[in-house]
Amino acid sequence: MYPVDLILENARIYNSYFQRFFHGYLAVLEGRIFHVGLGEEGLEEFSAPARFDCGGRYLIPGLVDVHMHIESSMAAPLPFTDYLARCGVTTIVSEPHEIANVFGLEGIRAILDAAPDSAVEVLCGIPSSVPSTSAALETTGGEIGLEELKELLQDPRIACLGEVMNTRGVLSEPACKPNVFTRYLRDRAPALPLEGHCPRLKGVDLSRYLFTGIDSDHTEHDLEEVKHRYFKGMFFELQQKMMLPEVVAFIVQNRLYGQTAFVTDDTMADALVDRGHLNALAREAVRQGMPLEQAVYCASYTGARRMRLYDRGALAPGRLADMVLLSERAEDFLPQRTYKAGRLVWDAAAPAPTRSRAGMFPPHFYRSVQLSPIGEEAFRVPAPQGAQRVTVRAMGVSRLRTQTTEEHLSLPVRGGLVDWQGSGAALVCVFERHGRGGGVGRGFACGDLLQRGAVATTYAHDHHNLMAVGHSAADMALAAERVRQLGGGMAVAEGGEILAEIPLPVAGLMSEEPMEVIGSQLREVQLALRRLGYRHYEPVMSLCTLSLPVSPALKITDKGLVDVAKGAVVPLFCEG
Repeated sequence: MYPVDLILENARIYNSYFQRFFHGYLAVLEGRIFHVGLGEEGLEEFSAPARFDCGGRYLIPGLVDVHMHIESSMAAPLPFTDYLARCGVTTIVSEPHEIANVFGLEGIRAILDAAPDSAVEVLCGIPSSVPSTSAALETTGGEIGLEELKELLQDPRIACLGEVMNTRGVLSEPACKPNVFTRYLRDRAPALPLEGHCPRLKGVDLSRYLFTGIDSDHTEHDLEEVKHRYFKGMFFELQQKMMLPEVVAFIVQNRLYGQTAFVTDDTMADALVDRGHLNALAREAVRQGMPLEQAVYCASYTGARRMRLYDRGALAPGRLADMVLLSERAEDFLPQRTYKAGRLVWDAAAPAPTRSRAGMFPPHFYRSVQLSPIGEEAFRVPAPQGAQRVTVRAMGVSRLRTQTTEEHLSLPVRGGLVDWQGSGAALVCVFERHGRGGGVGRGFACGDLLQRGAVATTYAHDHHNLMAVGHSAADMALAAERVRQLGGGMAVAEGGEILAEIPLPVAGLMSEEPMEVIGSQLREVQLALRRLGYRHYEPVMSLCTLSLPVSPALKITDKGLVDVAKGAVVPLFCEG
């Protein structure tokens, strides 16, 4: 007899090498898979204190998400990873550039240490772009340079270099930080994957980008740009907004599964609670026409191989016993049981709420919003001397994407100030909140964003200063001051009343409440934004990326309006 710890029998077991299911059983010993048997052959040779009859259901490897950001959920690591277990996720590679923009290296270490008994293994990508651009374009509370990179390389939880977002710098500035990082890593850690972020890039410029060693991408593209990436051998990380029929069909027709992994990138708390996580992407891929077996492959095996995690992504002897038992309809990707290293961490038959645990971060992480009270006077916009009317640059927001366009709006001037209230244009202000000068950037936005009232947030990619957007100075002051008092978070206001809010006291980015509570609070914020006329498919994500100066085309920081293609601050007022 072979004594083992656990036997799962009568299962349809996924084999990552054949990319097929086989009926059989599986034995676990000391957290790893000891044996996989076909049918019942040899089953009588094993004894175990724990056995489970899978009832002929599908058993797949634990899901592996190799590009995501814990902070995007607005949840601290413990409640977040607890919830991932019920989604069948057993390994994540989180790129913590959000908290690094607030607290630098200390923030990265804190988020890695904040869930010591996590149900999911948390690995880390070294943030390559903190700040995402430069001190000339945005002010952050922390910075990751070469010395910090060297320190992080000593941590066994490091899996890759996180997404290199400064595409313009990579191609045109040999001495810029991403190029310094990639040259160092090619020399000192040549096996470390280098993750990319290169929207719109193709042709020779894409080849130049790949030549640096950065050989993956996860950003938003049209089909032609997707084809360029696969043709040039890039590893493509498919997130929700790229799960399009034409993209999935292209992958299926050309059998590009080995070059593809599903990733979540940014998953808001309400979406996580309502739809799921990586399992939701696998479900959508099947709905779009990808065979079930290939969807499992792209949700587990390919990502693990991309990150050189050769001990997972497959149910085979010697591999970690990271396993998910699906419901009868496997294509729904609804986990009934999730095992991490042979330990049951989720059981749908005995569900448990996600855990909350306050105070898992250093005390000063709860005092990160360093701002004086914000009043209505902060939302006055002085006009050029003598002007009766001005033409301003504005961010055009589309309901279909997070990228913006540059629009020009004509606005009246009264008493030397731009008379923007009631004009149809929304004012956008970014207040530096890290205690590094207190600068304020002012601009305008139009299109499919809120049409009245105001919203304020300290969750503002990637510098995470305090941003307020609105049509009323009074409402903007109310929302911004409420967020300041909360120590970070998001608040929506109209008519002198706070309509919805979510406190994010950890670095102004995260809550330590249970995932269900965070999801409910964020859902109320989303609903309030929609009631105020925000027409985007995900209003909070659209809002929070208005301040991201690496995503086309016009964005705003505490330095002012940023022309992303030029990599420069541009005037609010147009000449002539």
